[in-house]
Amino acid sequence: MMQTRTLGRTGPTVSALGLGAMSMSGAYGAADRTESTATVHAALDAGVTLIDTGDFYAMGHNELLLAEALRGRRRDDYVLSVKFGLLSGPGPGFGGYDGRPEAVRNFLGHSLTRLGTDHIDIYRPARLDPAVPIEDTVGAIKDMIDAGHVRHLGLSEVDAATIRRAHAVHPVSDLQIEYSLISRAVEADVLPTLRELGIGLTAYGVLGRGLISGHWTAGRTAAPGDSRAASPRFSADNIEHNLALVDALRRVAEARGCTVAQLAIAWVAAQGEDIVPLVGARTRDRLTEALPAAELTLTAEDLAEIEKAVPAGAARGDRYPSTFMPNLGVGN
Repeated sequence: MMQTRTLGRTGPTVSALGLGAMSMSGAYGAADRTESTATVHAALDAGVTLIDTGDFYAMGHNELLLAEALRGRRRDDYVLSVKFGLLSGPGPGFGGYDGRPEAVRNFLGHSLTRLGTDHIDIYRPARLDPAVPIEDTVGAIKDMIDAGHVRHLGLSEVDAATIRRAHAVHPVSDLQIEYSLISRAVEADVLPTLRELGIGLTAYGVLGRGLISGHWTAGRTAAPGDSRAASPRFSADNIEHNLALVDALRRVAEARGCTVAQLAIAWVAAQGEDIVPLVGARTRDRLTEALPAAELTLTAEDLAEIEKAVPAGAARGDRYPSTFMPNLGVGN
């Protein structure tokens, strides 16, 4: 059975690796629904209990897919983490965020229906709505916790000050934020704040959207619909430099007898027992590769070699296109 970790002082106990479902709904190009469903089943069968989604992933497509994949499974056998609040509409485009209390209740009602469940285990605003005090958004989630529709409060991509304000209204189980060998800004202020307050961290982007998976190659172009086509780290100006970091990491992985992806995931997990990496696998092959990372113990020598291969701040390019950078709690 897979090892478990507890998300903060008040959060649920979950598998040491979680499954991020976003890529199953077209974020990185077309995905096969049958394979996605089989991947969810394989993850559950392997002991993965934490499944993360967002109500805005392909306008509800991801929640409906998960409802189908989870049908027939015992509700207590998995923990659903759901993000809400990002606005869009038909076709491409970004409409901002909505963290108003009445919107929280509305978003939650739709998610419960699409997912076919009577409660969400961890409910979190995807980003901070600059027009709404975080206390108001969190207060609405607290009301939903009191009513039994939500079990735990989570946050996503906010800074240390916002974490403190939210936690003062209701205990926060975990912060979901990007954390990887090439995205380490959380280490300065956010991670110490989480540890001071007893809040866990669920790390997404642990493979840098595939950049440090060992599978992205020079000259590869993003498929139609793949959001990485707009990612600065995958741009022609930066990709050669960033893949050189992966080559250095590959040498460490080969010496350790594991894949680059396994090493990168294990590095995130090794940063603390309060951290749960989310693996964004959309196929069983990628899931099968990722799972052994949960059992990979890195020595102090391993960690030193990894640090030499990919020092903090070594990647070139922002982790999001410029339009989205102001909405992040921390930078790169």
